[in-house]
Amino acid sequence: MTPRILVTGAAGYLGSVLVGRLLDGGFAVRAVDALIYGQTSLLHYCGQAGFEFVRGDVRNEDLVQQSLSAVDAIVPLAALVGAPVCSRDPWSARAVNFEAIAMLARLRSPSQLIVFPNTNSIYGHTASGSVCTEDSPLAPVSVYAQTKYEAEQTVLGAGNSLSLRMATMFGASARMRTDLLVNDFVYSACTARSIVVFDHTFRRNFVHVRDAADCITHCLENAGDMAGGVYNLGLDESNLTKGELAMRVASHVPGCHVELAQIETDPDRRSYTISSAALAGKGFVARRSLDAGIEELKTAFEMWPRSRFGNV
Repeated sequence: MTPRILVTGAAGYLGSVLVGRLLDGGFAVRAVDALIYGQTSLLHYCGQAGFEFVRGDVRNEDLVQQSLSAVDAIVPLAALVGAPVCSRDPWSARAVNFEAIAMLARLRSPSQLIVFPNTNSIYGHTASGSVCTEDSPLAPVSVYAQTKYEAEQTVLGAGNSLSLRMATMFGASARMRTDLLVNDFVYSACTARSIVVFDHTFRRNFVHVRDAADCITHCLENAGDMAGGVYNLGLDESNLTKGELAMRVASHVPGCHVELAQIETDPDRRSYTISSAALAGKGFVARRSLDAGIEELKTAFEMWPRSRFGNV
């Protein structure tokens, strides 16, 4: 029997890539999304065998209960993503990012695996030179990181689950985002020929959106060996400062100027270096390079104006 995966937030930046990856991998997908941005990112899957769409809000208990029927695993992507949007509406952030996940964990059958996509933002601001493994202390510094941390603890405590602490994603998607750091820098470079960087010494880690989709699929296919674990997901060669990232992007765009701002600060105060060695030990390594992703994004930004897909 074909395994059926429930994906919430399926029309989002990662979800719209993951749905196709799962269908291509032989899974059936029940995609749930409220489509609050009016996105059409799942339209090209409508004719594929095994694809089912449910329009609704993950805070609706009746809808969630019905959506859980006859599924083998759950990938709960529905979330308010990023520090700025969560800071603007902390009530909604907690309701979607934590309370809806806790409800899902309560309603699902113990036999239904949860692959929880978390963020490595929960490591917070670490000492220079330190490397975060899955055993490192957690110190979330934003509403977004705090709600995701609490959700992870709830999911892991419920059993038959695993968590992926994902790096900042980059790359093209049918539901594009320009607020993600690599995407934002490439967009600025392509449209303004300049990148302004605040807190240029703060470190980040990155991963391509298709590598993230591949990794989730790998976890579903290898759940027997991975359930109960927590895994960092990032591209090891992309542990860079924000200033280093800006210079890397600028090297792909002739005439681009990088300004390392000496006034003001980034409200997102996290800084860390991440090790993905534990995930490599389970057979998955991110393979799409930052440079290839920058070139991909340059092509993407030739096709769509920002007003079409900017995150608000």
